[in-house]
Amino acid sequence: MATRVALVGASGKLGTVIGGVLADLPDFDIVHALGSRDDLDVIADADLVVDATTPTVSAEVVRRAADAGVNVLVATSGWSESRLAEIRPHIEASGIGVVVIPNFSLGSVLGTAIATVAGRFFDSIEIIESHRDTKIDSPSGTAVRTAELIQAVRTLPVDAPHVDQQARGEQVAGIPIHSLRRPGVIARQDVVLSGPGESLTITHDTVDSAAAYAPGIRIAARAAVSARGIIVGLDSFIDLGISEPGAAEGAE
Repeated sequence: MATRVALVGASGKLGTVIGGVLADLPDFDIVHALGSRDDLDVIADADLVVDATTPTVSAEVVRRAADAGVNVLVATSGWSESRLAEIRPHIEASGIGVVVIPNFSLGSVLGTAIATVAGRFFDSIEIIESHRDTKIDSPSGTAVRTAELIQAVRTLPVDAPHVDQQARGEQVAGIPIHSLRRPGVIARQDVVLSGPGESLTITHDTVDSAAAYAPGIRIAARAAVSARGIIVGLDSFIDLGISEPGAAEGAE
């Protein structure tokens, strides 16, 4: 029996890509394709809600799904650890599963994983992320996730001088993030790590969102059907072949 899906934000760029991928899967059936003017009450009729809206709308979609007892796949950017903490009690009380995917690209997930490993060995780390000029939130969810994962494996904060100056970017988990919004760009992230006498830059560039996101969308959608609690990141469902970082080294 196919999983009945309510896709919220179906007409947006990401929503269109997700809708196309799910439509090709025999085990999924999009029964509601919702726009900004549609009533969210119909999500109670679904087995899975897929949220591809905006940061201001996403939290309401998740709450309404929780109230209806329906699992959610969150594709909307902007869900930091602090924001997840606000909604966690509501999710735990409802007993549903919420899968939050900052980026569906396998290459992006690998780039973040590599940056997390490298982040243990460099004192200076900054992130530059670029997206199309129509992206309304910054920094991106991918950049936020990358910064939070890097800081989680360190014993000391990143060396980030002069962060009181606005031009030094927004600090997330102590790491400066610089956001570029310009036409002709889909998504790009550069993690720049520097130490005495050397620098390492880890770059991921998306050139075709439909092709890059499709494998991750299939993995995340199938995982979200039976998920429980809040699970963040596509890396939760794939084996990256990278051992879990132990005690942080080299960043003291």
